[in-house]
Amino acid sequence: MYEAIIFDLDGTLLDTSKDICENLNKTFKNFSLPKISLERTLEYVGDGARKLIERAVGQKDPEFIEKVYKDFTNRYAKSDNNLTRLYPNESEVLQNFKNAGIKLAILTNKPQGATERVFAKFLADFGFSIVLGQTEYRPLKPNPSSVFEILEKFEVERGDCLFVGDGEPDIETAKNAGLDCASVLWGFRSRKQLEEAGGNLFVSSFSELEKIVNF
Repeated sequence: MYEAIIFDLDGTLLDTSKDICENLNKTFKNFSLPKISLERTLEYVGDGARKLIERAVGQKDPEFIEKVYKDFTNRYAKSDNNLTRLYPNESEVLQNFKNAGIKLAILTNKPQGATERVFAKFLADFGFSIVLGQTEYRPLKPNPSSVFEILEKFEVERGDCLFVGDGEPDIETAKNAGLDCASVLWGFRSRKQLEEAGGNLFVSSFSELEKIVNF
């Protein structure tokens, strides 16, 4: 059994896709930019809010990108997250992990403010003791430094910790840190995309994840 689990957030613990898209389009309207679809939004997420904005805006003017980025991050940090949802069986499985004494952490490229807000609304009762999002002081995934920080605080070895995520940066982060990685198939990427990124362990439900953790 794994002693610790590090989870990605968007597309792994929470389906935040509709809230991200809604807030992105509110920002775009503020800058007279064309509306973006949910499908296109999902193509652009995973590498932090700035990369999302750069990809979605599609132009290279740094000053304009910065204005759009600040508007989006401020707006999303204050979002009520009414369109965000947990995944099926998630509550039960997370509670089981908590009851079993498994150490739980979140590591996401989502801005820290938005991370803390959505965490408080949906995940605060499940025993997560470390919640790390994007700040100017913390390298984004796939840099493994935050993983090492979590392992040190948890006092667990790499082989006793599982990384769980839905995207390419999660696979690369786990590889860079020397952790096993379970790629979830309910998130923002297809199995083909995850396989092409090097994924080799896949779960299609939280119940399947529980079996892997307890193996």
